[in-house]
Amino acid sequence: MTALSLSILAGFLIALIAPFLTRLLKHRAAFVLALYPLAVVIQLILLQGETSNAPTITFPWITSMGLWMTFTLDGLAFLMAMLIAGIGILVILYGGEYLRDDPHLERFFLWVIIFMASMLGVVISGNALVLFVFWELTSISSFFLIGYKFEYESARAAAWQALLVTGGGGLAMLAGLVLLGQITGSFEINQWIQDAALIKENNLAPAAFILILLGAMTKSAQFPFHFWLPNAMEAPTPVSAYLHSATMVKAGVYLLARLLPVLGGLTLWNQVVPWVGLLTLVGGALLALGQTDLKKLLAYTTVSSLGGMVFLLGLGTPLAVKTAMLFLLTHALYKGTLFLVAGGVDHSAGTRDIRNLGKLAKLMPFTALAAGLAALSMAGIPPLIGFISKEYVYESTLYYPNLPYLLTGLAVLANVVNVAVAGWVGLRPFWQQPQEKNENLHPHHESIWLWTPPMVLAILGLGMGIFSQVFAQTWVAAATSAVLQKVTQVKLSLWHGLTPMLYLSLVTLIIGIGVYLVAHKLIPFFTTLWKKLSHIGPNIMYSRIMRAFLSIAGWQTRLLQSGYLRYYIIIIVVTSVLLSVTTFLTRYNRFPIPQWINPRFYDVIFIVIIIISALLVIRANSRLATITFLGAIGFSIAILFLLYSGPDLAMVQFAIETLTVILFVLVIYQLPKFTKSNYPIHSNLVNIIVSVAGGLMMTGLMLLTSAIPSNSELAEFYMQNSLSLAKGRNVVNVILVDFRGLDTMGEITVLMIAAIGVFALLGLKQASKGGGKQ
Repeated sequence: MTALSLSILAGFLIALIAPFLTRLLKHRAAFVLALYPLAVVIQLILLQGETSNAPTITFPWITSMGLWMTFTLDGLAFLMAMLIAGIGILVILYGGEYLRDDPHLERFFLWVIIFMASMLGVVISGNALVLFVFWELTSISSFFLIGYKFEYESARAAAWQALLVTGGGGLAMLAGLVLLGQITGSFEINQWIQDAALIKENNLAPAAFILILLGAMTKSAQFPFHFWLPNAMEAPTPVSAYLHSATMVKAGVYLLARLLPVLGGLTLWNQVVPWVGLLTLVGGALLALGQTDLKKLLAYTTVSSLGGMVFLLGLGTPLAVKTAMLFLLTHALYKGTLFLVAGGVDHSAGTRDIRNLGKLAKLMPFTALAAGLAALSMAGIPPLIGFISKEYVYESTLYYPNLPYLLTGLAVLANVVNVAVAGWVGLRPFWQQPQEKNENLHPHHESIWLWTPPMVLAILGLGMGIFSQVFAQTWVAAATSAVLQKVTQVKLSLWHGLTPMLYLSLVTLIIGIGVYLVAHKLIPFFTTLWKKLSHIGPNIMYSRIMRAFLSIAGWQTRLLQSGYLRYYIIIIVVTSVLLSVTTFLTRYNRFPIPQWINPRFYDVIFIVIIIISALLVIRANSRLATITFLGAIGFSIAILFLLYSGPDLAMVQFAIETLTVILFVLVIYQLPKFTKSNYPIHSNLVNIIVSVAGGLMMTGLMLLTSAIPSNSELAEFYMQNSLSLAKGRNVVNVILVDFRGLDTMGEITVLMIAAIGVFALLGLKQASKGGGKQ
């Protein structure tokens, strides 16, 4: 287990090496990079026998907060990891050929391996916060993969849409995970499973469930967040085949399966999850009927299938969970195949429009064979594993205690569409005449590395159907046992006798073939219908929300970003005063008066110097005089620190003031000519009021700080440990560079970024002046 965990983490290092390897070997780098997922598959196979015991490995993470990086391999993690790594091998090999002449191939390999390692991290994480980190890494890497063709506006828009939708869901999910952590006092998922009864009784549990469900819904494209998935078809086909059929979109399904033992006992689970899944199942299927693009057809049926998986997990019965695990495996095999087939067809024929495709079997015999096998599995025809999966779906709905006939009828409707789409995608482009001939299309023969990966997946679908008791049954049983938290037997076979499920399968097939045959009438009808309704769908709502955000951003930018420093200072001071006054009024009934200590005569001297210098600053007629008076204020404050037994703080203040004066003097001759406002006093009334308010606020805060005794133990800790732990006698410096070194590094980083920005703007100004002279 340790080797597997380290191998998965090593994927991020391999991803960094991938671009250099691609520059050296070009598209042949795929054969080297495919060794990474192959190594993961081998390790998974070696560990398969141990999954019943869920081997766990823990690495220290943030031990001071009780956080550990925990990785666990149970049956569910094994099934998902095998799909991720196994299909990952084929996608890398396919992508190397599909994008062999693409100038950005190195970026594809970089991000697809980062995505692969992130997905593997998601499924084997035993700690919820570690899972969230990997979860967000999948969103970031998918953003770059969807936007691979960044020169096209549609690709950029699709990438942003996917990131914003899934990223927003991820933040909601994080809040839900934190709530569960608050309830149980731990972020270990195994601990949550043990404390399921405690979680169920807690008042925060429903909120945690809704937040986590939002994260799962956005990731797995559940209604009303389904729209990002079809739009993400702007990505290259290898990306679509990997992310949007077999891996990323299954992350939400995985999360619900993983947390079923934790949250499945809530009443809300059965009230919400099945209906979300059912709505997505039927809605995705109906939306597919209006598509003519191969990838869009597959995308909408993927939305429907994901809804089916969520629906089954929502039912929550042992039979439904078995079916969900079987369907998860089945769908990855046939849909991954068909996506790769769609890419091969597009690569050969130059189009994905099914109306312009036909009679490609002679040019692409192996692709046609792979497509046919996958289509048969998608349609649920024996001896493919899709047939077994479909019968299990019908059995799950027929024997569910509530509304069995309604649920079964809707499942039949969705499967009828699957049959029709399977024919449109897997059979029609290869065997039928094109509906509309396009003289500009000149298909060519297929490449071996464009038909081998889909052929492997198609044969696996066939083999797992015929020999279902060897691999599929073992994997599905282990995954089901992990979800239900008890040993569960699963028996898969092609023949169960003359059962209601078999009759339903025959009815589905007959109606589906009928729908397939009337495509020339049905598709235009639904295309027109969905266009008419497009102005009320979630996709248009997303666009309107984004436009509203941009409008608000533009308005507040025009309001706040005026370009005048004095307005920025006014806004900052006014905001600080309002927040301080509000906080004081809500927390204190009266203003505490600090104990008054008579000042010494030299205190008075320096206070007078500070006050006089401050008054002279606003009356100064030159920048040099202003800098001098500001320096006098700063050095006087430093001396007061020294007089009040703060030599370390005084030294820091001396250093800051000296550097500030030097920097001002260095740039003083580069600044515009000094001008002074001669406006009458009533014109500067706002400035005077804001200045006085800011001064009163700081005075009040200082008095408040002096009046309230501090019970903090930090000061004593710093005093005692400054020399012994950090080897420094200047306590302030030690705090800045050691105890709070990360804070200081962050501040320095901000200043460096600001300095680089200023330098770039100055360079741009000089360049524009130079251009004007020419």
